[in-house]
Amino acid sequence: MSTGYKIHEKDGAYFLTFQIVGWVDIFTRLDYCETVIESFKYSQKHKGLNLFAFVIMSNHIHLLAQSEVGDLSGFIRDFKSYTSKRFVEIMRSDKESRKEWMEMVFRYHAKFKSGQTFQFWTHKNHAEHIYSQKFIEQKVHYIHYNPVRSGIVVNPEDYLYSSARNYAGLESIIDVIKVDFNWKTYF
Repeated sequence: MSTGYKIHEKDGAYFLTFQIVGWVDIFTRLDYCETVIESFKYSQKHKGLNLFAFVIMSNHIHLLAQSEVGDLSGFIRDFKSYTSKRFVEIMRSDKESRKEWMEMVFRYHAKFKSGQTFQFWTHKNHAEHIYSQKFIEQKVHYIHYNPVRSGIVVNPEDYLYSSARNYAGLESIIDVIKVDFNWKTYF
């Protein structure tokens, strides 16, 4: 059954949500977060990814992005494939104390797809086409205030794994293309 959240405008900007199956909190470990950032940077440099805003939460990622080459679906496919392979390596390393439990969860979710050993990402991306300036501003604020609403930080720009730092003019872990609107913090 279709959810209606599909990428129809190949060169359009989209609000996307990528979530980990079973809502497993893998992004509480830096190695997993760094894998996502590394993949974003690679995609910016080599695959024409325009990244406007993002946040990496404990078990999901929100981003506002566009493909310069009209292949956002290809970016999503490659991103999920690459990060999944890296996640397996990290999960199986000595650094991961939740290894057995995580393998059980990710194996369980993979049993629904033939030929797969582990599944990290859900198949949905909740793609919403960005159609107006007001919608852009709404989604950027939604992305940046995720850690505030979760009680992790007081101000959006205090959260390291978010483009809120870029919009606030602070040092950040990755460059983004800032959309044009007035940035403000409410606290």
